[in-house]
Amino acid sequence: MFNSLSDRLTTTFRSLRGKGRLSPADVDATVREIRRALLDADVAVPVVREFTAAVRNRALGEEVSKALNPSQQVVKIVHEELIEILGGQTRDLAQAKRPPTVILLAGLQGSGKTTLAAKLGAWLREQSQTPLLVAADLQRPGAVLQLQILGEQAGVPVFAPEPGDGVGDPVQVARAGVARAQTAMHSVVVIDTAGRLGIDDHLMRQAADIREATQPDEILFVIDAMIGQDAVTTANAFLEGVGFTGVVLSKLDGDARGGAALSVASVTGRPILFASTGEKIEDFERFHPDRMASRILDLGDMLTLIEQAQRVFDESEARDVAAKLAGEGDFTLSDFLDQLQQVRRLGSMKKVLGMMPGAASMRNELESFDDAEVTRVEAIVRSMTPAERADPKILNGSRRARIARGSGTTVTEVNRMVQRFDQAKTMMRHMAKGRMPVPGMGGKKSKGRMQAPSGKSRKSKSGNPAKREAEARAAAARAAGEKPAGPAGSSFGLGSQPAPTIPSGLSGLFKGR
Repeated sequence: MFNSLSDRLTTTFRSLRGKGRLSPADVDATVREIRRALLDADVAVPVVREFTAAVRNRALGEEVSKALNPSQQVVKIVHEELIEILGGQTRDLAQAKRPPTVILLAGLQGSGKTTLAAKLGAWLREQSQTPLLVAADLQRPGAVLQLQILGEQAGVPVFAPEPGDGVGDPVQVARAGVARAQTAMHSVVVIDTAGRLGIDDHLMRQAADIREATQPDEILFVIDAMIGQDAVTTANAFLEGVGFTGVVLSKLDGDARGGAALSVASVTGRPILFASTGEKIEDFERFHPDRMASRILDLGDMLTLIEQAQRVFDESEARDVAAKLAGEGDFTLSDFLDQLQQVRRLGSMKKVLGMMPGAASMRNELESFDDAEVTRVEAIVRSMTPAERADPKILNGSRRARIARGSGTTVTEVNRMVQRFDQAKTMMRHMAKGRMPVPGMGGKKSKGRMQAPSGKSRKSKSGNPAKREAEARAAAARAAGEKPAGPAGSSFGLGSQPAPTIPSGLSGLFKGR
């Protein structure tokens, strides 16, 4: 969503690097570029004016003039001001003094309210709540059935006494839904309401009637993050006509400029509580202004990544894997398959890697990354027998051909995957033990220095680390009077291919085919 804005801001800050002091002209030029970047991202003009004025005043003040690194101080100022226009602090959902807590969803048709109701219900269930979804959107064809299907996928019950499609009274359904939640001891009620293609009196009157009938603890305005400046107009209309206590951004994974998301909280004065980041039920997260500001400035979002990993990864299994990588047992392809499945539950690899600091610098690589490569690797491992997963060294030509047929790949791809797995496992084992091997050096570490290997070795001229390591092994074999071993996989017609570089981790398994 914010890729373009992030690139523009990153380029602007890069021009400040290396300057020991920022002149007023430097500050003006930087603020001018920030203004252009925000306007191009479709941020509301009043918000842009307020933001750039705050950045200019602080950048010309003492906190930058006396800083050891002025450019980093400017980034810090922009980061803090972004947090402010995104809402400042993260706010929790309001809780009723006596259950159930009633949450009313409002917004235009097509903003994603029905899908978001199911996502919110699933998120509440993960928070040890017992939610109930109420199908009060009786106007849009298929809305009730859609909520029932999504509720089943989310594992959340749905109260739908009316078939919808223009049949039934939404105010009565909403009132009955709250009563059902009280009787069935549900802790939270999420009411899905009807929307319209535009603002009209009927829409506002119906939403206001449901509000009066249910007395909600939270009224969440669901807004499509891709609609641009209309988001601000629509938000103000709902604020005046119905009133809302918080904002939920949907479709935040789209490719629009996203300026509306930066404007709504500042213009309406209502915090953004949640964000929908994909099509799946689990693509839903709390909105943290500080983390979103870090993503926009390409500083990464490690806290969100850690939280998602904690939900997905099994702690005891992670300890077992760490012990195997440290040398207590062998890390097999079966272990790798288990880890791969857990990583896939985090979502798209592009999304996961996009949360890393500096992701903007490798955006082209991320965009060209094919998630189907992960599926191919998984298919290759699943086509192996338990014995082959435990010891890939037993894979001969016929076994590899069988695995290739079973996984729908080629023998070359099987060879590449096995070779990369072995290299990555070796690298990760060294990392787990707190030392990094130096490719091409046969010596071992002692007292902080690398000892020279026994025997004379011809100095390598290759710039390929893996090739230098192979040359070192061949030189050691010659010194011992042995015949040098051929390259791995040469019996499968790969002997003429250059040795691949050693990946920094298991992610190297998913590099280009």
